[in-house]
Amino acid sequence: MSKRHPYRRTTRRDRYPQTLRELLENSTLRYARRNFSRFTDGSQSYTYASFRDACDLQSQRLSRFGISAGDRVAILSANMPNWTVAFFTATAFGRVAIPILPDSSPNEIKNILAHSETKVLYVSQKLLGKVPEECLEKLTLVVDIETFEFIRKDRDSFQCDGWTKAPNADSLATIIYTSGTTGAAKGVMLSHRNLCQNIMASHKAQRCNKRDRFMSILPMAHTYEMAIGCLYPIYVGACVYYILKPPTPSILMAAMKEVRPTIMCSVPLIIEKVYRKSVAPTIARSKVLSWMQKHTPGMLYSMVGKRLYRSFGGKLRFFGIGGSKLDPEVEVFLKKAHFPYAIGYGLTECVPLVCNAMVGHTRIGSMGIASCKVDVKLDNVDPGTGIGEIICRGDNVMMGYYKDPERTMKAIDDDGWFHTGDMATVDKDGYYYLKGRLGSTIIGPDGENIYPEEIELLLNSMDEVEESLVTEQNGHLVAKVKFAENALNWDLAGEEQFLAKVEALRKSILDRVNTLVGKNARIADVEAMKDPFEKTATQKIRRYKYKEDSPDKENLEKDKK
Repeated sequence: MSKRHPYRRTTRRDRYPQTLRELLENSTLRYARRNFSRFTDGSQSYTYASFRDACDLQSQRLSRFGISAGDRVAILSANMPNWTVAFFTATAFGRVAIPILPDSSPNEIKNILAHSETKVLYVSQKLLGKVPEECLEKLTLVVDIETFEFIRKDRDSFQCDGWTKAPNADSLATIIYTSGTTGAAKGVMLSHRNLCQNIMASHKAQRCNKRDRFMSILPMAHTYEMAIGCLYPIYVGACVYYILKPPTPSILMAAMKEVRPTIMCSVPLIIEKVYRKSVAPTIARSKVLSWMQKHTPGMLYSMVGKRLYRSFGGKLRFFGIGGSKLDPEVEVFLKKAHFPYAIGYGLTECVPLVCNAMVGHTRIGSMGIASCKVDVKLDNVDPGTGIGEIICRGDNVMMGYYKDPERTMKAIDDDGWFHTGDMATVDKDGYYYLKGRLGSTIIGPDGENIYPEEIELLLNSMDEVEESLVTEQNGHLVAKVKFAENALNWDLAGEEQFLAKVEALRKSILDRVNTLVGKNARIADVEAMKDPFEKTATQKIRRYKYKEDSPDKENLEKDKK
């Protein structure tokens, strides 16, 4: 932990909950009359008191159908206030929540429901069609999450014999299913202690209070949004706002103007798009701004930064960025513009915080220092490069992978260290710098490690590139590139003009990238991708889907159906 940026000491008021039941009871009593959550249009809103009443009522209904402590309750829905009600209806009464990402395929949903042995499903009408009929027939209850009306119910289970209990800190609270970027799906078991530790770490990193307004735009089924954007605001008595429609740029900007949020969690892709599609082109098109960039950059960054800040509502105190590495060019702009951004690094298995850099204490390219009460170090460090695998230990580390002790033992060693699979370096002040995934590392011809993520950052910084993925094919590096709409018109595919444009873009990219990287990291070819890459909830590309030797590649189209 850096001595220059110590975390605040725990005070008498900093009595952190040990379970989500304790969190529910304490916050709904202390903040009873305050707004809890709502849609930006004011619909489906709760106060802290009415939220507690809704959770109690839903729990009683489940008990009437024999749904007891330890039973699995799945949630398949976009973000909304009722999502939190369903989550606490499970976790606060000893049941186990099974959040499912809204963009999951029917096959993924089927596997999750079967593997977790789910008995109850809260689902929105919009996503109900994705649930296979054979799965619905096996469930005791299927509940419309928007109205809490029953869609299906097993009348034979109406025995009123369901029982609940107050969970303890080490009780299983939720199982999060994730395939990440490098492998098959895993059921991550998280305890109440795990989730509550993250509340404490979040509070130490960024002090929020009951006057804060959180804007939720990331999937609540992912631990990043669940822990920091859902559970943490409950601890401080803040209100969380949700967007009724998909958060397209126009809808998101209108919502932020209405809510004027003070706290937001985001992923790099969102702020990078804002920079590349709005900020950078605006500066490039303006002779005045271009002149200022060369001669009075301080004035330019201040002016553009204030404009960007106002577009986010003008009240932001914290704009958290996590999920993947932020483009250094974009981060340089945010820092010079004095935008209140913070960086976080973590994994689902760590609920998720492992490292963080607080607002005002970020360093370009760094994911920050170890989060409060999390031990972090590098393992198997290369003495030549200083690169090693990040491992961590603390109350944030998961209980294990559900029904998979072998994988659990590989991930957590005998001393309790969780091996993240992420490669990084660390400076003398304890700031970590991510290099890439251990599973995606490519071994060069001379035995050196090549981290494709670093090459991708260069590619993605080019105006004509929207996103990219570097892979190894037949001993050579190949860049798969999704070009920007204004760079390549796929409607002309197959025509001579289109082929000439692709060849020109390919040659341009090869020349520019290969002059910026070392000899062993040069790319041999560029492949134009028509469709966007398949991504995780935090917008990281699912790398294993695009490996030539991946068994999952053959089933890619099947999974999408």
